Amino acid sequence: MHGSKLLVLAALALSFSASALERPSLLETEQIFADYLDAQGALGTIESGLLTRVDGADLGTWTSRRDAALERVRMSLKRYSAAKLSAADARVVARMTSLVAELAAPETADEPQPEEALCKDATTQLQLRPLQSALYACFDQVGNQLLFEGERLTRGGALQRLQEIDEPERRKALFMALAPLWRAINAYNDAGSPYRRMIPLAAAAYRTAPSPLADAAQAMQTDIAQLEAWLIDLLEAWHAANAGASSIEPWDYRHRHAKASRALNAALPLAQAIAVNQRFFTELGADPRPMHVLFDLAPRPGKEPIAYADTIRIGRMLEGRWRPAQARISANYDDGGLYTLNELVHETGHAVHYMAVRARPAFFWSDTLFIEAFADVPSWAVFEPAWQEKYLGRSVARTDAMRELFSLVMLDVAWGLFEIRMLRDPAADPNALWTEITSRYLGIAPHPELSWWAVRGQLVSSPGYMINYAIGAIITAEVRAHTRATIGP
Repeated sequence: MHGSKLLVLAALALSFSASALERPSLLETEQIFADYLDAQGALGTIESGLLTRVDGADLGTWTSRRDAALERVRMSLKRYSAAKLSAADARVVARMTSLVAELAAPETADEPQPEEALCKDATTQLQLRPLQSALYACFDQVGNQLLFEGERLTRGGALQRLQEIDEPERRKALFMALAPLWRAINAYNDAGSPYRRMIPLAAAAYRTAPSPLADAAQAMQTDIAQLEAWLIDLLEAWHAANAGASSIEPWDYRHRHAKASRALNAALPLAQAIAVNQRFFTELGADPRPMHVLFDLAPRPGKEPIAYADTIRIGRMLEGRWRPAQARISANYDDGGLYTLNELVHETGHAVHYMAVRARPAFFWSDTLFIEAFADVPSWAVFEPAWQEKYLGRSVARTDAMRELFSLVMLDVAWGLFEIRMLRDPAADPNALWTEITSRYLGIAPHPELSWWAVRGQLVSSPGYMINYAIGAIITAEVRAHTRATIGP
């Protein structure tokens, strides 16, 4: 009896030793995870067309490194899933597991992925991810190829021109030049339109996987219902502040609130906007040049259609020393102007944020809600009259500047509310819902026949993502107020 007990104990000890040896330490797993993030960043950079090599390695090499790191980190995390961990270690494992699931989803999806996403494929019966890819491609293949008065414009360029053109009929014509993009996304708003087929699939997927809405609620330690209530509060405040104003056509909304842009854009051609952005961050102590931030700002076919910032590599400890992150910024700019500068400062704010992060690899990427809110902390500055005097040599009345800023914020808030309600009731009519929100709160004349809401790529690439801008505005305002109270303007 005693001998058999010893044999059992010995076998258990050998089994434990073998499993412990097979499982890398958590720190080793994090280093593999960091290798994976580095490979993802390098691949994204090469695939963007900005570079052909990163750190001397080409696309094929980085693909092999990414796949190898992904396999190793998945195996390691799987072994940890059944292990007894401290609360802190369990949080690290959970964070890495979540990020791997999110980042690796497109390359491991069950449905086949086309080599190149084509907008025209959105009219065919696709599963969720291929359909989203096709819809997102529309923002480049249609949205960045708009024709107006014989000129080819990007989507962002068209939205800025809506602020500038004084003649109402020309504004309406430019607004309607965006119609090919709306129709690519939502056809004629029939039940079988690409968007109306996509949104129920996305809502179903979010029932078993985290959504941007759920992530934002978790970051704010609340629930989606409370986020919705906050958005309504913001929209009600805007509505009250504009009580008595006449109803406005959708093609006139940006123009009515853009006195600041019309007064300042002549001093901000694209080259000057880029130079001002450089000077501003240099004087903040975050000069992008020595940090090797790469700027990719010229439109080109096949380029990502919306502005974004991403890492080429993350910041991490290597061989006992800190290796800083490297970041890149991608955008499609036709012109300069305040609208362009605001977006460029926002994206540069992301790059600076990434390089400021000194976290262990599992927590390099913080909550998306905070990431978006932080980038607006510097970008909102471009609407401050004192900032304008310093960097542009002229300024506008503060009421005009703040009205322009918050008119754009309110569009984000309206999109945030739109996505909450569409994901809650994916059978709803998106045109009717958008008309209800914008006519009630923004004073915009009803046009349910137009899908003019469909001008943001995030609406199709990541349904629910607009909440990060909508609720993020609250955080941005609080951080700016706290900063001003603590260290001054």
